[in-house]
Amino acid sequence: MGVSTVTAARILKGQLKNKTGEEEILSFEKFPHVGLSKTYNQDAQTADSAGTATAYFSGVKTNLGLIGCDARARRGECASMVSGSELKSILHWSLDAGKSVGLVTTTRVTHATPAALYAHTPERNWESDADFDDGAGHNCKDIASQLIDDNIDIQVILGGGREKFLKNNTNDPQSGLLTGGRKDNRDLIQEWQQKQARLGRNYRYVWNATEFENVDPAKTDYLFGLFNKGHMKFEMERTKEEPSLADMTKKAIEILSKNEKGFFLLVEGGRIDHAHHYAQAVRALHDTLAFADAVEMGVSKTSKEDTLIITTADHSHTFTIGGYPTRGNPLFGFTDDREGHNKLAKDNKPFTTLNYANGPGGYADVNATVRPNLTLIDTADKDYRQQAAVKLESETHGGEDVAIYAQGPMSHLFHGVHEQNYIAHVMAYASCVGSYSSQGSCAASDVQEINSGLFLESNMVVLVFAIFIRLFV
Repeated sequence: MGVSTVTAARILKGQLKNKTGEEEILSFEKFPHVGLSKTYNQDAQTADSAGTATAYFSGVKTNLGLIGCDARARRGECASMVSGSELKSILHWSLDAGKSVGLVTTTRVTHATPAALYAHTPERNWESDADFDDGAGHNCKDIASQLIDDNIDIQVILGGGREKFLKNNTNDPQSGLLTGGRKDNRDLIQEWQQKQARLGRNYRYVWNATEFENVDPAKTDYLFGLFNKGHMKFEMERTKEEPSLADMTKKAIEILSKNEKGFFLLVEGGRIDHAHHYAQAVRALHDTLAFADAVEMGVSKTSKEDTLIITTADHSHTFTIGGYPTRGNPLFGFTDDREGHNKLAKDNKPFTTLNYANGPGGYADVNATVRPNLTLIDTADKDYRQQAAVKLESETHGGEDVAIYAQGPMSHLFHGVHEQNYIAHVMAYASCVGSYSSQGSCAASDVQEINSGLFLESNMVVLVFAIFIRLFV
């Protein structure tokens, strides 16, 4: 969700209201403090989500493809996970401080960004034991089993990815027979329920929107929801079987906010990234608007007096807006001129305002020597792939800085250009956890000087993604 994505989503929001669009504003753009995040990985100029999520959750930059471990580890090599290379995250720090924690995503809950909160692995793709190739990960534990075996105290887990938790050749309640399920004969969903029952907790597992809507936050302390075999659907295809990102955010906060010591919550609009990889800007921007709705929901359910909310991105994309279109020109249409005609490129063909530097929207095949003519193509269709300068199977991430939007306690600490791992340190400092758990080394000492000893320990909500952290003492 780079700056160009935010700008385009802002315009789309306005145009959906029959305005010109450019004057519109997204929910998180109202936050008073803004900074920039440098997203590179330890070994990569242009980053991936595993390394970036590890950086902003754990406070340490690491290599591309690694989750929850430092740069001593080598991608795909279990033996490289030496003693001390595993990193604890803001989730673990918050749990150690007695706070409640949760994660909400539209991707699989084992995907790179949410996994960086709780897992430790040298390969982001080892989400299930079925993902190990030729025994490559035989000494590593897959991400799904780490979630269930080692993180039973996470109170809210909402997203997709049932296939990573269910036995192969068993029936998924929605899609039928699983052919890509687990090979170790474990049903991790059942194991989660059994563990919660043994601990005497008030828990619910749900797999569809109806069950989700029937969850009473007042009577539920632990909620596990997997709403799709794989990733949840793009917002434009979402059916009544799946809750919206905003609805999941609302329910998560209602459950987590019962803890008087505060909470940490991650909310990820993860399918924005996927649509960009497909070079489908229509889908990407509609998912961005759904994400902005989730941020707005989070703001309405919390107070800026005691909750730090951070909205940022793990990386950008090669997505561009250009061509000098007139004010209010349809965002997904052709670039126009002052007379209302389509502008023509040097090849005498129209071109769209939105494009990618690389991706599947490049020339139609490897032998193409001319740019396809879009005159009769509906470029506003959700399946349309924007044209690209370089033909690739999948559009890549962009290497430029991404924005950080923040409000609430200590949000003023985002004020310039920051290393991405700085975000984790601000979160820990604001909520007095991790290395900043001592009252003399965290925000409590600063606030006490101002408020004569009164300090509200913050909730934190990270919204990608967004983070909500509530602070109470």
